Amino acid sequence: MAASIPGMDAAVGFILQNLKESIQYNTELIGKVKSNVKDLCDDLDTLRAFIKKYSEDYSKNEILEKLANEIRTVVYRAEDAIERYISCSSVQKLRGGFGRAVHYVDYTAELRDVGKEIEKVSKDVREIYENKAPLGFAAMQVDEICTRVQKEKKTLVVEEDNVVGFDDATKDVIELLTGESDNQSDQLEVFSIIGMLGLGKTTLAKKVLNDPKIEYEFYTRAFVNVSQEYERKEVFLKILGSFTQITDQMNKMSDEELAKELSNHLKTRKYLIVMDDVWTKEAWDQLKIAFPNNNKRSRILITSRNRPVAVHANTNINPYNLRFLYPDESRELLRRKVFGQNSCPSELEEYELKILQKCDGLPLAIVVVAGILVNHRGRTDWWKRVAQDVNDYVARDQEQSYVINLSYNHMPYRLKPCFLYLGVFREDFEIPIWKLVRLWIAEGFIPQDGSMSLEDIAEDYLEELVDRNLVMVGHRRSTGQIKTCRIHDTLRDFCKKEAAKENLFKEIKKVGQLASLSPDTCDSFRRLCVNAVVSDYIKSKPSGECVRSFLSFAKEETTLQPDHISFIPKAFKLLRVLDVRSIIFTRFPTDILYLVLLKYIAISCHFKILPEKMSNLWNLQTLIVETSSRTLDIKADIWKLAQLRHLHTNASTSLAKSKEQPSINASLQTLSTISPESCSAEVFDRTPKLKKLGICGKLRNILEAHGQSSFFASLYKLEELENLKLLNDDISVKLHALPQENMFPRNLTRLTLLNTLLEWRHMSTLGKLEKLEVLKLKDNAFQGELWKTEDCGFRNLKVLHIGSTNLVMWKASASHFPILRSLFLRHCTKLEAVPSGLGDISTLQEIDLYCTNPTVATSARKIQVLKLQVQAKDKHRRGSGFKLSVYPPDQ
Repeated sequence: MAASIPGMDAAVGFILQNLKESIQYNTELIGKVKSNVKDLCDDLDTLRAFIKKYSEDYSKNEILEKLANEIRTVVYRAEDAIERYISCSSVQKLRGGFGRAVHYVDYTAELRDVGKEIEKVSKDVREIYENKAPLGFAAMQVDEICTRVQKEKKTLVVEEDNVVGFDDATKDVIELLTGESDNQSDQLEVFSIIGMLGLGKTTLAKKVLNDPKIEYEFYTRAFVNVSQEYERKEVFLKILGSFTQITDQMNKMSDEELAKELSNHLKTRKYLIVMDDVWTKEAWDQLKIAFPNNNKRSRILITSRNRPVAVHANTNINPYNLRFLYPDESRELLRRKVFGQNSCPSELEEYELKILQKCDGLPLAIVVVAGILVNHRGRTDWWKRVAQDVNDYVARDQEQSYVINLSYNHMPYRLKPCFLYLGVFREDFEIPIWKLVRLWIAEGFIPQDGSMSLEDIAEDYLEELVDRNLVMVGHRRSTGQIKTCRIHDTLRDFCKKEAAKENLFKEIKKVGQLASLSPDTCDSFRRLCVNAVVSDYIKSKPSGECVRSFLSFAKEETTLQPDHISFIPKAFKLLRVLDVRSIIFTRFPTDILYLVLLKYIAISCHFKILPEKMSNLWNLQTLIVETSSRTLDIKADIWKLAQLRHLHTNASTSLAKSKEQPSINASLQTLSTISPESCSAEVFDRTPKLKKLGICGKLRNILEAHGQSSFFASLYKLEELENLKLLNDDISVKLHALPQENMFPRNLTRLTLLNTLLEWRHMSTLGKLEKLEVLKLKDNAFQGELWKTEDCGFRNLKVLHIGSTNLVMWKASASHFPILRSLFLRHCTKLEAVPSGLGDISTLQEIDLYCTNPTVATSARKIQVLKLQVQAKDKHRRGSGFKLSVYPPDQ
């Protein structure tokens, strides 16, 4: 389909990036074919420029589509050839070093064959460009006219009559438009409704427009669909035609003349204009000139899938986020569409429930399924069949497919693989953002851009997808950053199908699935995700010569039998990504040591030692180990892993001392959690870019008076350290003090303490940390019955978490926490009350109480009443809102 061509620019770009990294980091291994590889990259650079230049304007050209498919095949072959060469060279080198010279002859022969393949790939690339590209130029001139005509004709309204319920949404939007709050003046105001495709934004806007109260308030009303492809003249004429006769003179006017004509008509009226489906900021800027600010409380209502468009139109007022349907609303919508009334035969209710669960509150999906059921109202077998394959039926719907494709095609090339990749996660999986970001980077989807870190660029990409309402935010951190996200099943199915076309990844749902495919098709998949039947699949001895990623996000953990542990590394010798946290390894899989292309490893295990030879994985960027052991001993020299960015473990981890000259790792950003014994000055001197540090063990070894100065002196040098965790596992020893505030890292924004048993008077030291935004005092971090917060502290603190403690009385005022947003209290069973003064903090948005004294909940509710009174006066302005959570709830 057309999307494959624009996507080729990104695909070639990502592969080029990976190839160039392979050349850079494996120069020694590809020495014999380095010139061939360089020539190949030059050819691919030329092809990439060609694709980028011409596919933007000629995306529906059949010759280009065919060319795109050939290019994809060639670039994948190029990647395979070079990386097989690197892999073979490294295995030959490593096995030779291990005394396995018996393999030398075989690998030498394979290296020669791969070298010949690289030469052949280079020749094919030149042939495609030199012989076939000109054919595209001739055909494209004709195709350009057809494409543009199709764009002009194809305007599809997809959200007609989709909303049942949403009475609260209708009421809210009407109040927005007609409210008499202090914040609304007589000036023209712009309001927005945003939400995922298919949610019913258009229908809600029409429902509001036709409401009697709106008809009474606004005599002049108009509805106009803008859409992705629009003509300003047509938009202005449509609005004019809503309240006056269109004349021949108007039809002959230019865009600018029509804008003035429309403005003249509106300047004496109190008007409401609905601008439906606005795609870009530029579209709004081009159209808004026709709407005069006539001081008559006129209103513009925009609907959009893209949050930045809504914010751009009015930076002062929050866009209205249209929610998904509640279960009872979903049921009523399906029933009314199928049966014409809110009832369903009892024998169908079982299947009705399954259908609605899979539609997940998305009106468009429900309407599509209703259209399939309406002619089979009484057939139980038909309902059962649809219930089993809801997603397939929805995906076949042309209207649904068109809407999703429209959003996908409108997406920048750089976002497309990141979006499609979301399909590897299983249904309803809450995707941790830290995991997603590191996977995108390891997969090569995130190009370096100036001085920004790859992680920051990836998070910006995610925010863009959220703003386009293609990704749903699961949970946000109290600082506002996204913590988890998810994708609607309808979009997930689109991602899986589109990714299969692009050979991006394949989901394995049952054992033997790949065996049913042709060898060519099987070999083309670059990534495999197995979210079910994991154990059976591995037991089947899978193989995948070209597979770069093996992923499993299964709900249940699977313990691998000892004789199956080597099956994964032996099957996929070119792996870059191995994320199998749902699979438990009982011993270390030694064959992993030969997968030198690995950039990302996430495993669960029962062992407590990582062998020395892991130092051979010189491409490794992220290492995540979750072990059942309390300690983990890394025998490998991590300083040989020059690209290592993140080391995550759940145990107190000991790092091996380097046997070589001290070297700096400018890539390493995360060390969590390491043992106190590993916290040497040498370690911190080697990690100048460290952003997150977790230390777990007997903290007295580094925090007691005799060692405190040297430890924090080394820590202070880490100018980029933002997140510090100090987790004490020896609660028999009480820590007596913290260092002075000027000994802490200067850019520290997040601090977590556990079992440190400090006295509350030491909180004054933490209060002086100028950039501290998040303070998590986990269980037994501080002890004592009284905490009197001091003045001039916590100037930038946004989040305060207090875990289990014997604190009874807390004295504090708003001035002590001037910009606090969130307060979490966990198991504070002796605390009598939340300080009433905290209710005066204007930024406070959340108090969350878990297993606290009932009197604490009472005091928090008093603060809630105060906050809600303020919120009622400022309901729709940005940044407003307050939430109180109490568990267990009152009986």
